[in-house]
This record gives sequence, C-alpha cells and structure tokens, in this order.
Amino acid sequence: MSGLSVRQGPSELDFLALGALVHRLDPGVIPFRKAKTLDIHVSGGEYNVAANLADCFGLKTGVATAMVNYGIGELVQARVREMGVHPFYKWFEHDGVRGPNIATVYSDRGQGVRPPVVFYNRSNEAGAMLKPGDFDWASIFSKGVKWFHSGGIFAALSETTSEVIIEGMKAAKAAGAVTSFDLNYRAKLWASVGGPQKGVETIRKIVEHVDALVGNEEDLQMGLGLKGQDVHSSSKLDPQSFFAMIEQVRNNHPNVKCVATTLREVHSTNRHSWAAVLHLDGQNYVSPTMELDVIDRIGGGDGFAAGLIYGLLAGKSPEEALKLGWAHGALLTTFPGDTTMAKLPEVEALAKGGSARVQR
Repeated sequence: MSGLSVRQGPSELDFLALGALVHRLDPGVIPFRKAKTLDIHVSGGEYNVAANLADCFGLKTGVATAMVNYGIGELVQARVREMGVHPFYKWFEHDGVRGPNIATVYSDRGQGVRPPVVFYNRSNEAGAMLKPGDFDWASIFSKGVKWFHSGGIFAALSETTSEVIIEGMKAAKAAGAVTSFDLNYRAKLWASVGGPQKGVETIRKIVEHVDALVGNEEDLQMGLGLKGQDVHSSSKLDPQSFFAMIEQVRNNHPNVKCVATTLREVHSTNRHSWAAVLHLDGQNYVSPTMELDVIDRIGGGDGFAAGLIYGLLAGKSPEEALKLGWAHGALLTTFPGDTTMAKLPEVEALAKGGSARVQR
C-alpha cells in the first residue's frame, strides 16, 4: 500500500483511536435559547473515525478513552457498543456533584443564512485528566493493530493529553502500525493551555511520530506554524494553495508520507460545494467537486478520514481511497449526528459517480 506500510498478518484491530468522548446536545434548527427538546449524539473527533470504520466499513476498531462511572457515561458506553467499537477505558468515579464529567457540546444546526452555533462545557472533563501510564499499550498492541489515530482536539485538552498521544504513537510505531493525526486546530482550546505558540510546539512534537496527516490549509498554518496565503481570502476549492504547503510539511517532517483534507465552499448552512485532496508518496490527487444539500455538517471531516483510511487499508489505489473518503464524508452530512448512518454499497456507488435517483 504505497509508502504506508501496513502491518501484515492477523491483527485483533484494524484501527485504534485515542481521544476524548463527548455528548452533543442538538436542538436541530431551533436556537438553544428557544429549545424545548434535544437529541443526544455521542461524538469525539478521534472516536468518530473508529465508529465510522466499524459501522459502515466493517472494520475491527477500538477507542482508548476516559470513561466516567455515572449516567452520562452509561449512555456513552451504550452508543460505543452500538457502533461496534471495542473500548479501552480509563475509569473515573463521579462525585455526584462536580464530576469528573463527560464533556458536553452544544450545537444547533442553523438553517439557510443562519449558521450553526457551537459552544462547550469541558470543565472538569475526564478526558483532559488522561496522562502517560493510563493505558497498557504493550498489551493493547500485542495482538496486532494496523492503524493508530489521534487528533489535535484531544492534544489541546490539557498539559498531559499530548504526552499520552506521543506515548501511544511510539508504542504504535514499535508494533508496526501506521500512525495518523488529524490536526483539527481549535484556537479556543489551545488558549487554555498556553496559546498558539504552545500549540505549534506541541503538535510538532507529535507529528515527529506520524505517517499520515489530516488537516486543511488553516490547520497546517496554525498547527504546524507553516507560512501560506490568507486562507480566508483564497478560494476554498483551489487545491493548489494546499499542495504548495505540502513541500513545507515534507521538508520539516520527512516522516510524513500522506497529507489529506477536505475542501468546502459554504454557500449557506445547507448548501456546500465539496471536494477533497490527497498527497501520497510525492503524488497529488484531487477528487471531483459535488454540491451538497447538508442536514448536519458536524462530523463530515471525520467521515472523509474514515473512508480514506478504509481505502488505504483495503489496498485501493490512491484515487479510489480519496473518492471513498470524499463520498463517505458527503453522505455523512446528510444524516443528523456526528457518526455515520451510511452503508458501504452506498459509499461505493457515490464514489463511482452514482446518482440520487430513488432506489426501488
């Protein structure tokens, strides 16, 4: 599989994610100040990829994460089981009043000219308390793991979470697993643990252990401190500015063999132009562009990552793997919630140019 050398032989897990789980409260198109009912979605930038790979693509996946022994924790555990993801939990006891907690994300969907509004309560979050030594990596990797993944949201939760990522990455590399990292740069999170410069320093240390990077042009600039054009004034669908930054990534981090991202032009909350790009082993690949009618945009990028990783693990060509990611990410925006409701044949049909005609 190109320059990404996947572990051969039997493996207990095709894919293992490391990150914090959250529950997202979703009032749909109603703003929170007027909401009377809420849907609850279980999510996490890293976990979502594992859930998608298990539920849609049929892979054996796991998640290493914090779990709290209380009602919200039980709800989250049930959803993880439902998606078919094997958990490796570091347990925390809830004191009945202050926590520790499973973080809460509040996110309406917006509508038309009204954008989605997202805010958080990550105070006293169990995931932020994770530290080196909390997971028995030797035992986890001893039965075989093909791909290990984490991300920038988890890295920014506390001083210790990035150390857990590096510990996991080193164990993964020693076990022969491919390692990937979704930059997912969030300025508000990094502000609480040292600011932008701290973010760059921390992410650069992590990326020393990474084979594959997921992140858009802004993620690369902010997360790795790279120079580039103003991402807000450039076309969101022009891949050339993204590819121009790849040379900087490869020069600074020659261990990185693969970089991928989605390209999204937001015309309104419910109408997006959608494409994706991949750089693998010195070659650049660009997907077609499609027009999306969006129900819920949260999780689309994780959907792309899942489809791409499935394609690479399955030995598909780079073009095919990119199209599978592009198609699955697009389908994911047509479902409520953060994780997939798509089936593999639907993804494959769209990747090959399938239409939205009624299937009878």
